[in-house]
Amino acid sequence: MTCCGPSRRTFLGAVGLAALLSATAPKVASRAWAQGNPMVATDLEVVTVTDTSVVLTWTTGMLESVGLLPVDAGGEVRVGPADSPRAPVQVHAEGERTPFHYAEIHGLEPGRAYRFEVWSDGVRATPGLNPATITPGTPEATGEFTTLVPPPGRLLRTLALANDVHYGETVSGLVVGSFPPGFRQAPDLPPYPEVMLDALLDDLRRPERGAERLLLAGDLTAEAEVDEVRGVRRALDRWGAHGQDYLAVRGNHDRPHTGADYRSCAPIGDHFDCWGPEFTERQHMVEHEVGGLRLLGLDTSELDAAGGRIERPQFDRLTEALRADPDRPTVVFGHHPVTRESGFSNIAGPGFILNQSDAAELQALYARTPGVFLHHSGHTHRNLRTRPDVDCAVEFLEVAAVKEYPGGYSLLRIHEGGYMVNFYKTRTPDARRWSGITRGEFFGLQPFYTLGSCADRNHVVLRDFSGIEKAR
Repeated sequence: MTCCGPSRRTFLGAVGLAALLSATAPKVASRAWAQGNPMVATDLEVVTVTDTSVVLTWTTGMLESVGLLPVDAGGEVRVGPADSPRAPVQVHAEGERTPFHYAEIHGLEPGRAYRFEVWSDGVRATPGLNPATITPGTPEATGEFTTLVPPPGRLLRTLALANDVHYGETVSGLVVGSFPPGFRQAPDLPPYPEVMLDALLDDLRRPERGAERLLLAGDLTAEAEVDEVRGVRRALDRWGAHGQDYLAVRGNHDRPHTGADYRSCAPIGDHFDCWGPEFTERQHMVEHEVGGLRLLGLDTSELDAAGGRIERPQFDRLTEALRADPDRPTVVFGHHPVTRESGFSNIAGPGFILNQSDAAELQALYARTPGVFLHHSGHTHRNLRTRPDVDCAVEFLEVAAVKEYPGGYSLLRIHEGGYMVNFYKTRTPDARRWSGITRGEFFGLQPFYTLGSCADRNHVVLRDFSGIEKAR
C-alpha cells in the first residue's frame, strides 16, 4: 500500500504543466551554443540568503537526446554590491571539478543588495525551468539578491527542522505502484536515504550551522519495518541523544502496519507497531523544554491513510500543556500540514493534510495561546509558508524532504527580537549528486513543486523572545 503521495489521477492532472515548461527548453541549449561552448551550466538556484551569507547551486552537463548528461567542470562565483559601478569580483573558486556545484559565500553586509554571476569553464550559469527561479523579480532572473536584516538582539538558540528521510526506501519518486518512473541509487553507492541523512547530520554540527536541537517531523522510515526503524535510530544516536539532542515524531510512513513482516513488533489491534518501542508510542505528544523555549511534537498519523489526525487523548494533553502556560514561546512540529491553503495547494488535495475538524480545533487553540509562534510540518516534500485560517500569530512552515531534491533542512535562529528561517541543501558530494539526479522526478516537475520561493525558504519574523535563555 502506498501512503506517500497523490493518486495517479491527481498526479496526471499536474503533469500537463510539464508541456508548458518544455516549450521553453530549447532556450537552454541556445544560450550554451551562443557562448561557443556545447556545455550547459544550468539549474542555478539562490538557495539560502541569510543576513551575512548566500548559498548558490548549479549543474553542468551536455545536452543529449536523453536529457542533460552531467559533466565535470570548474566553478566560480562573482559578487559585488548592487549600487557599485564596479563589476562583481570573484569571491569563490571551486577546488574540485564536479557536475553538481555548491558555493557558500560569507562576510556579506545585512540588508544590502548584491549583484552576482556564476560561471563554469567560461559558461555563465542560468536558472532551470522553474517559476521559482525564472519569474521576473527572482534573484536568479535579476542577477541580484538582498541579504536579510537579522532580528534585533543576541542570537539565543538555533534549531534544525527536518523531515521525510524515508530510511530503507530504494526507489524515489513513485506515486502509485511503479508510476511515474522512479530513481534508484547507483549500485556502488550507499542507499540514498543513508547518504542524505548522513549529510544532514554532518552539516548540523559544523560551526557555521551550530544547531543545538534537531526536530524531525515524521516519515523517518520507508514503511516502518523493524530494520528500518532500528537503522534510522542508530544513525541518529551516533549524532546525539534521543529526547535531548533530537526529537522525533512519526509520519504516515512510520505508522503501525499489518502483515507477517511486522508480527515481531508491538501489537495494536490487528496492526503492529515497530516505531513505538524505538521512539514514542502511537498518538503520544513529545514534550521538551530548553532555556525557556517549549518544543512540542505531535503524532498526526492515521493507521491506514496518508492524511492526518490527532486523537482525543493527545489533543487533550496538548490543550492542557498550552493552557497551563499560554505565553511560553513554543514551537510545535508534526508531520501533516494544517492550513486550508496547504490543503488546496498540494497536488494531492485537502485529504492529504490534517483533517479539517482537527485543523480547525488546533488553530483555535493556537489563537488562545500567544506563545505558539511556529508550526513545522513535512509530508508535502516542499518549502512553503501558508496563512493560518484564523487570527493567530503562528507561522505554518512546510520543509522540503531530506531524502531527495532539494534535499535539505531549515535552520530556525531565535534572537531576542525575533527569528530567522533559512533553508539549506546538504552538501557532501554524494548528497549533491543525488539531489541533482532527483531534480528529474515527476517528469521533471520536482523543482517546480518542491523548491519554493526565496521568501518561503529565507525570512525574518520580529517577535519578543527576551525571556529565552541564551545557549551556552
